[in-house]
Amino acid sequence: VVVVVVVTMPPSKKAKTGLPATYVEGFHDEEAVRNMPYRPLGGDTGIDVSILSLGASSLGSVFRKTTLEESIEVVHTALKMGVNLIDTAPWYGHGKSEEVLGKALKGVPRESYYLHTKVGRYLPDAMDMFDFSAERVTKSVHESLERMGVDYIDCIQVHDPEFSPSLDVIIEETLPALAKLRDQGIVKRIGMTGYPMSMQKEVIEKFPGKIDVCLTYCHYSMNDYSLTKYLPFLKEKKLGVVNAAAISMGLLSNRGPPAWHPATDHQKEVCKKAAEYCQENGVDISTLAMAFTLSNEDIPTTLVSTASVERLKKNIAACTYKLTENEQKVSDHVMEKFFKPLEGNEHWEGREIAAYWEKIGKMAICKAKYNGKYSPKD
Repeated sequence: VVVVVVVTMPPSKKAKTGLPATYVEGFHDEEAVRNMPYRPLGGDTGIDVSILSLGASSLGSVFRKTTLEESIEVVHTALKMGVNLIDTAPWYGHGKSEEVLGKALKGVPRESYYLHTKVGRYLPDAMDMFDFSAERVTKSVHESLERMGVDYIDCIQVHDPEFSPSLDVIIEETLPALAKLRDQGIVKRIGMTGYPMSMQKEVIEKFPGKIDVCLTYCHYSMNDYSLTKYLPFLKEKKLGVVNAAAISMGLLSNRGPPAWHPATDHQKEVCKKAAEYCQENGVDISTLAMAFTLSNEDIPTTLVSTASVERLKKNIAACTYKLTENEQKVSDHVMEKFFKPLEGNEHWEGREIAAYWEKIGKMAICKAKYNGKYSPKD
């Protein structure tokens, strides 16, 4: 007699309760969490993330002076209302963002959020800004753990690797060092960042190990939606995707971009005219921009940074906001008249890199940081 035993696994928390795995009873605002849309991060990550994530660069006083009290309130409010992914970096405020997060996360259930940070970009001085060596990135991870007061990091990402004097450094030193930390359980996943998607694709193809997550910014917004061209590749390679900069670092706002924005004059002028058209029709272009980005179900999550509780709540409200008939009409017109003609000329790849290397030179970095082991490639 053959006895067949059927074991039925209990349903996951999400399937059982309609809540994400990060939900913690007694900590979260249950109604707010139920109202927050979640999507699979994708790839082999196996996690669901809120469609709006918290970018913590603002906590480092990158854009304006901030107070510790409001920064802590922003983090607590975001998490309790269902945001479950926080992204930061040592570069943001040169350690300040991570330090503020460390204070804010004290007493917060660790299982209630996914924490992403980065390695490779550190100090304002051009010669000391980047260091992708295995030794430095390993040390950086431990520094981040200490600043934030956590035992592990959910995803550690290479910060702006396009500024490395050679991508061989990233492939042969940076990523293998991070993979070792993943093997040790100090980090759960490793990821790429960087503005040029072609650069990310090259590294992902050439690195023999597993990369888990791709963070991309300014490539899925009204004025530049070129990320869609790379989504099939990222899906094929089983990478999770994090998007950032729905308003394209200020291009899609009434006040316009900051002076340092790397966009071309033509791109800035097109965005300015689009914003003016929206204003003439009683619509805020930032509202349209958020709706455009958040509504695409192929984009798992979008990072938005703020150190204002009021602005945070508006961003969260945008997750479920439906455009009015007039807003949708204006949005369609703006896409057709202003942004579709930009296709093929929507990005500013190379401008920041050229300025950086003009200032210090690739050979200087190779000699100073890597003892001449690597030579710059054209």
